[in-house]
Amino acid sequence: MLDKIHSKIQSHYTFTSARPATSFNFGKRLGERLAGGSIIALIGELGCGKTLFTKGICAGLGVSNKYISSPTFVLVNEYKGRLPVFHMDLYRLDTITEEFEIGMLDYLSRAESGVIVVEWAEKVLPLLPDSYLQVRFEVLSARGRQLELTGFGEKFAGLVGGLGSR
Repeated sequence: MLDKIHSKIQSHYTFTSARPATSFNFGKRLGERLAGGSIIALIGELGCGKTLFTKGICAGLGVSNKYISSPTFVLVNEYKGRLPVFHMDLYRLDTITEEFEIGMLDYLSRAESGVIVVEWAEKVLPLLPDSYLQVRFEVLSARGRQLELTGFGEKFAGLVGGLGSR
């Protein structure tokens, strides 16, 4: 099962997007609300919009879009914005041992002063702390996506609860 089971506070919000620009703008709105210590776990199939959504989050954090790319082959990109952003793509990793080898726990501790966005996060859910935001992507059509956000812990439950309002 991909969902991490928590006894902590949880909150859910579902967002439906008919086009990529809408997903980007929703990510930007989320990025504007993030504080240091934020962990964003992105889950979804190849080509579902995780990197585009990450670009939106980074835009909301003041990172120029020209610097943002998928770190599939380098595993981690670091960006400077209002907060430091650590963008991880774990697509090429197969085992929990490999996550330890790339320093996943070190990045999680560095995220205390910034934001970490993890693509293919289902591979590291057992390593994540009790407080994080999970975003599950579902492809509805060639351009349409449904994003199911689950906030784990009080911080992210409140964040998710406020996303429905503008």
